[in-house]
Amino acid sequence: MKKKITLLPGDGIGPEVLSQARKVLDAVASVYQHQWEYNEGKIGAAAIDATGTALPQQTLELCMESDAILFGAVGHPRYDNDPKAAVRPEQGILGLRKALELYANIRPIQTYAALRHLSPIHLKRKEEVNFIIFRELTAGIYFGDKETTNNGSTAVDTCKYSKNEVERIARMAFEYALGRKRKLTLVDKANVLETSRLWRRTIQELSAQYPEVSVEYMYVDNAAMQIILNPYQFDVILTENMFGDILSDEASVLCGSLGMLPSASLGEHTALFEPIHGSYPQAAGKDIANPIGAILSAALMLEYFGLKEEAGHVRDAVEWSLENRFVTKDIDTINFYFTSTVGDLIADYITGRIPDSVKQENILLRKSTII
Repeated sequence: MKKKITLLPGDGIGPEVLSQARKVLDAVASVYQHQWEYNEGKIGAAAIDATGTALPQQTLELCMESDAILFGAVGHPRYDNDPKAAVRPEQGILGLRKALELYANIRPIQTYAALRHLSPIHLKRKEEVNFIIFRELTAGIYFGDKETTNNGSTAVDTCKYSKNEVERIARMAFEYALGRKRKLTLVDKANVLETSRLWRRTIQELSAQYPEVSVEYMYVDNAAMQIILNPYQFDVILTENMFGDILSDEASVLCGSLGMLPSASLGEHTALFEPIHGSYPQAAGKDIANPIGAILSAALMLEYFGLKEEAGHVRDAVEWSLENRFVTKDIDTINFYFTSTVGDLIADYITGRIPDSVKQENILLRKSTII
C-alpha cells in the first residue's frame, strides 16, 4: 500500500512524540511492505513564528492533498499568558478542523492492567475499562460568535448547533455502536440548554433507525460523576464539542496518564490523528514525554487505511512495552525510559528485533540496544 501522510509536529512536545510515531510507522512499512510518503507542515506557535499565522495556506494545501494527517500538539506559554493576543496557536488546529470539516472526534478510553496502580480511581472489576467518546468537533461554543465589549467588562460566547450538524456525527456513533456492545449514551444538558434539547430530539428521532442500539440519556454533570464511579457502564458516548473535550480529558485519569490516549478526527476531507494531550512546554526538548498517545494515534490511522493487522501489531507492541515497564517518566518517575527509547523499543518489537526474553538492565536508556 502507498499512502501520502502529512506530519504536523506543532509545538512543545509535539515534534518529539510525532517522531516516535513516524518511527513506528516506518517499522510497520518495512515488515508489511507498505510505502509512506511524508510531507511536513507548520502549525500553531511554530507557524506563527515563521509566517505570522497559526495555519499557513501551504500547510492546509498539504493536508488537503494527503491521505491522512498525523498531528502533534499546539500551544505556547507566551500566548497562554496573553489573553489579548490576536493570533493564537490553537487557531491552527481549530482552523484545520473547520477547513477539512472534521466534525467527528473519536477518543477511545482504554485502560491497561500494567497501569492500574497509576489510576487515582479504584477500578472495582478485574476487566479493563473500554469505551469510546464521539465528540462533535466543528460547531458549538468553540466556533460560535464571540464578542467582548469595548471596556472589556462583558464577554459573550455563542453556542450554536444545527440539526444536520448533530445528525451526521450521531449516525457515525450509531454505526460504530452496532459493531460494539450496541449501547449509546447521549451526554447533554437538556434541562437547561436549547442546543442540548436539539441534540436530544435529534437522537430520539434517529434512534428509530437503529432499533438494535440501546440509547441512554445522561446530563453532563452526572456523566462526569459516572465516568469516575462506574466507567464500565459506558460503551459509546456521544456528546457536543465542549462537553466531549472536558469529559475525555477527565476519562484519561482512568488510564493513568493523559499521554496514553489517541484520537481520530473524521469528516468530509482528510482524516486527522493525534494524541489528546497538549503541548506540555515544560517537558519540551527533554526527551521525557510519553509517545504512546501519538503511537496509538498512528495505529488508528492504520486502521482507517484498512490495515487492521498492522494496527493490531502496533497495539501489541505498546502492550509489550507497558508490561515490561519500558515506560516514560509520567508513568514511572524513578525507573523510566526516554521518549526516544520507548519509540525505539516499540519499533524494534514490530520488526522482530526484540528477543523473547528481555532484561530491563540490558536496555540502554537512550538506545534500544539489547546486550
